[in-house]
Amino acid sequence: MSENRPFALTIAGLDPSGGAGILADVKTFEQHKIVGFAIATANTIQTEHKFYEIEWMDLSFVLRSIETLFQSYKIDAVKIGIVPSIQYLREIVSTIKRISPESKIVWDPVLKSTTKFEFMNIENHLELNKILSQIDLITPNYNEIEILFPGFVPKKLWLNAIPTTILLKGGHNETAIGTDRLFLKNEILDLLPTQKKCFEKHGSGCVLSSAIASNLALNQTIKEACKNAKIYIEKYLSSTSTLIGYHYV
Repeated sequence: MSENRPFALTIAGLDPSGGAGILADVKTFEQHKIVGFAIATANTIQTEHKFYEIEWMDLSFVLRSIETLFQSYKIDAVKIGIVPSIQYLREIVSTIKRISPESKIVWDPVLKSTTKFEFMNIENHLELNKILSQIDLITPNYNEIEILFPGFVPKKLWLNAIPTTILLKGGHNETAIGTDRLFLKNEILDLLPTQKKCFEKHGSGCVLSSAIASNLALNQTIKEACKNAKIYIEKYLSSTSTLIGYHYV
């Protein structure tokens, strides 16, 4: 089926506008020459301008879908998007790791929509850290990192052991807009923006995280995957002046 293309899976919400969620992820997979699969964690009513409503998928249905795909295909990388709870995330991650321990997992922790609709509360940080230890990379922005790890930036929490690799997106970085910071175990790498003129996009975090997952499926290191995804997302952000962008190879 794949003709030597690797397989990647997105487990995230369905955005009918196609700018975010599993539709955006599969578009990104295709541009990276990845065979993309998708499992919806939620159906939503939204446009690129406003989020209206969400209806969560039953967890058991999601888990059965994961098991079915992994039993039929060798899935190299998984991108996870919106989930309603830590427990929901834990079951997804543990199911993947039980069936395919070598699969790379990227979680884009979408905690709120841009219109402030809240998807998920972090109630147990100890439980969260246990889950994150099984995830290869997370891609929060500056608002989300403070919810996941309160004091991460001002208290320099990265000096202590962190449970996973973190790509801190620079869209909300007030001191250096557009500079992403990759926190590895023993290294911090700044991914600087180019001079390309970029515009805000609906679902840009989805596109970035699925581009990283694509690159991991292509056997790139996390450093390489993040650097190359930075190039891809800048092309996407500069593709139009509207909130919906175009995908390019």
